[in-house]
Parts: sequence; C-alpha cells; structure tokens
Amino acid sequence: MLWVNLIMDTLASLALATEMPTEDLLERKPYGRTKSLISRTMVKNIIGHAVYQLIVLFGIMFWGDKFIPDTPSGRNAPLGSPPSAHFTIIFNAFVLMTLCNEINARKVHGERNVFKGVFSNVIFCVIWITTLISQVLIVQFGGHWFSTAPLNAVQWTICIACGLGELIWGQIITTIPSSILPKSFRFGKGEVKPTSIMLTGEYDVPSSSSMAPKPDGATTEKRPGQMLWLLGLTRLQTQIRVVRAFQSVNDSSHPNSLTTSTADRLRASYRRLKIARELEQQKSSWLCAL
Repeated sequence: MLWVNLIMDTLASLALATEMPTEDLLERKPYGRTKSLISRTMVKNIIGHAVYQLIVLFGIMFWGDKFIPDTPSGRNAPLGSPPSAHFTIIFNAFVLMTLCNEINARKVHGERNVFKGVFSNVIFCVIWITTLISQVLIVQFGGHWFSTAPLNAVQWTICIACGLGELIWGQIITTIPSSILPKSFRFGKGEVKPTSIMLTGEYDVPSSSSMAPKPDGATTEKRPGQMLWLLGLTRLQTQIRVVRAFQSVNDSSHPNSLTTSTADRLRASYRRLKIARELEQQKSSWLCAL
C-alpha cells in the first residue's frame, strides 16, 4: 500500500505538476474567482475511471481464477500462506491502470490526443518509465518483501490489457458531454467575501475620503478591489518617479542633471525661504497678541 500511495500521490502529482503551459492555455478564457474547484468535467472523469477500475478489479477478484490460466484463487488461502498470483494480478493491474490514467490526466479539457506534447516533459517521462520498471521488479522479484508472486506471460498480457483499456475508456468518457450531469455536480464553489484590511495611515488616502484613517487610531474598513488597484498603481508610479529622479541626478551626462553647485544653491534658497516663512509666522503671532 505504501508503493501504491507513492505512485498515486507523490510521483503522479510531481509528474503532472511539471507540465509546461501551451498556447491553447493562453487562448482559453480565464476562470472566474467564483468558479467551482471541481467542475462537471472533472466529476465525469473521476466517476468514469473509478467505475472502470472497480469493474476490472472486482472481476479479477471474483472471477479471475476462472478465466486466467494457471491462476488458482487466493481468496480462501489460509493465513500465512505464500503470496498468490491471484492477488498479484490484482495489484499489478491496478498499478498499470493508474499509470495509464496518468496519461489521461494530462488533458482535462476534453482533448482527444492525450499523447500530445508528452515527450516535451522530460520529468513526466522519467517518472513514468521509472515507475513502470520498478513495478516490474517488484512483481517479479519482490517475493515475501512485497507479498508478490512472479507472473507468466499470459498473466502479464492480461494486466497490460487492463492498463491500456484505461486509454480506450478515457476516449469513451471524453465522448460523453459534461452537460448530461446536473449543474449541482460541482464542488468547491463559493462567494468571495470582501477582505477586511487595517488602515493605519500608511496608505495615501485623501482625508476627505470615507476610507481615510480616523484620528483616534486604526480602523477596519472594507475597501473595494478597484481602490486597492488604484492605490497600488499610484504608489508604484511615485516610486518610479523617485528612482528616475535619483538616476537623473547621478547621471552626469543627462542634460537636465543638477551639478553640485546648482544643488547647493537650491538648498540654500530653500533654507532662506523656510526662515522667511518662520519670521512671518512669528510676526503675525506677535500682532495677534498685541
């Protein structure tokens, strides 16, 4: 079971998550934020492939000893008996069906050609081939360590046929339109609630705005998404202007750059203007006092 869990969770997710984006992905419309995480197409694929695998596994379990040559039933084997070919076939068929279903899972939007671009993903190919080789070694040489019995050519042929049947069954499922399922067969859908953000005065919000921070401290307000985008764009433009200003000062070859003497004169003028304003404020305060 640890090997099966490793195949279905870790290795399969790593192989499928490394698929590179295609041009069809850019041409497809984006999903809305209120769309379901599990669509009707995904539900159709999950149920369809689960039905196929259950039929195959239960068929081998209860009738495999009757139509598979040299395969005695292992259902009534006493406790502590050696590994049986019957249960090894069930285990092997399930793993091969899972491997073939990984190829089906590469296309989730109803594409027919599930092999398109398969060789462009080196990680997928390496993981898939490594898993297949490891499965062959476990079945043929696992023995008591993995509770498996070696299979003959006929038994391997039946297991491979069950695995390849996943690819054919996947084409049949693709033919079935997703619209036959009710719209309620979608999961993970919900309304996106507005986010509460703490306003602390760090944002450049006009004082006349209803979202401006209150004098008594930080307040919790619900800010619309457009306002957040506008504030972010404004801050980005301000930062760009500051960076360009520093670049223009440091770049001596720039025609509008300030020399050292010019900058000193500007700073001196600013100080004189500041002192003059302070003197005017002091005079006005004295006149008011008189």
